[in-house]
Amino acid sequence: MRLDSARSRYGLLLVLVLGAILMVRMGALALNQTDLFFDEAQYWSWSRELDFGYFSKPPLIAWLIRAFTSPCGDSAFCIRLASPIIHTGTALWIYFIAKRLYDPQAGFWSAIVFATLPGISFSSGLVSTDVPLLFFFAAALFAFVVFLERQSRLTTLGLGVAIGCGLLAKYAMAYFVACAALYLLVTPERRRVLRDGSVYLALAIAIAFLIPNLLWNVEHGGVTFQHTAANAKWEGPLFHPEKALEFFGAQFGVFGPILFGALLVIAVRALRSGLDEPDRMLLLFSVPIIALITVQALISRAHANWAAVAYVAASILVTATMLREGAKHWRRGSLALHGLLLGVIAIGNAWAGQFVLPGGSDPYARVLGWEQAMHGVEERLDRAAAEERPFAAILTDERAVTAELLYYLRHRDIAITAWRDGAVPHDHYELTRPFSRDTAEPVLLIHHKPKVAHITSRFGNVEPLGKITVPAGLVRKRRLFLYRLSGFDGRAPPGLDR
Repeated sequence: MRLDSARSRYGLLLVLVLGAILMVRMGALALNQTDLFFDEAQYWSWSRELDFGYFSKPPLIAWLIRAFTSPCGDSAFCIRLASPIIHTGTALWIYFIAKRLYDPQAGFWSAIVFATLPGISFSSGLVSTDVPLLFFFAAALFAFVVFLERQSRLTTLGLGVAIGCGLLAKYAMAYFVACAALYLLVTPERRRVLRDGSVYLALAIAIAFLIPNLLWNVEHGGVTFQHTAANAKWEGPLFHPEKALEFFGAQFGVFGPILFGALLVIAVRALRSGLDEPDRMLLLFSVPIIALITVQALISRAHANWAAVAYVAASILVTATMLREGAKHWRRGSLALHGLLLGVIAIGNAWAGQFVLPGGSDPYARVLGWEQAMHGVEERLDRAAAEERPFAAILTDERAVTAELLYYLRHRDIAITAWRDGAVPHDHYELTRPFSRDTAEPVLLIHHKPKVAHITSRFGNVEPLGKITVPAGLVRKRRLFLYRLSGFDGRAPPGLDR
């Protein structure tokens, strides 16, 4: 009876706390003064053309944005709204995992720890593929825990569906499969699961979810897999200790300095004396991922978020260890620090463009000035139309500019095309909307650099139209150079002959 009461108390309290955090984040989102980052604008443009795949990512992010913007609208708030809501759902999965592995108290605090991680607070202010990935990684971990207890049709289906949906969010979901296999192999009492057909059926279900995306890639020359491989940049010198240190150091910011330090201590203990279940399981679903990405950074490079899925299990492992060892001061100190960071990030987003950091740098420069610059483009289009010299299309040579044009000029009826040199596309727009001899002229070329001879040399008539310069915060400027082009020589790059 007491256990049921504790479960009910912790569950109710968790809903209230997570609800309060969600309200704060939604309020911060409404006050957010940043423009859409070009990755966000790109994902939005994908959501206007639903498909089973896109150049650089699987399709779930586009489907997700479409699901939220259809009833809500195409504002930046609506596009980003999925992030704080889904992160809240991920925290709930973590509660259920920790409660099942430990107890309701561990479940409650693990969920709060995850919900307030610096990386999650940052991610809640934008839309990215990591958001649904973390949700389904947590869902799959819960399904795996239940699956280990009892292999049934329902648990097999749940595990397969969670992994499959995660793969549709981001191929990094494959880390889950690798960690699960590693855990089963090094845990003698669990190896029997490898002899049970249910685990392979779950994997088959997951792959079935991915088949439409695989077929899309076959149809488009495997561009997503090529891009993913190219992103690793295994070329040139393959030893970059400074990149490994940079990535490793960034994890103190993503997970929090106290929590990441605690995770390292737990990992060292495990090397010395091992860990009991379920600590060992959680360690194997976190530390190997961080180690693998650190090696990738050593070989080439790695972004700070590439190991994000490791912190699903790590949040539970570190929290449960702190509770068990009575490290309440460390836990409270970490939560206080992360709560402060949550507020700082929310306030920073609301005041973006109105302050600089000590030293004169502006952390928001990359997400400022886009909307104003696109308004400048609209003014040029209107001026040309008023002078009876309207443009028939827009041409760009940069994914960022193309994505921002598609979003901020979404209400205008004008073709936006991407310049493509060679048979191999370098981004989604070169793949799906390349400029060709069939594109109507004249075209408005927009580029962030003044030197565009590789494009203008292909046209008989080139008229420079000056540049658009707008502030990107208090320090930096955003510049776009404009040209009026006509008389395309008609020579299409290989693979685009028409």
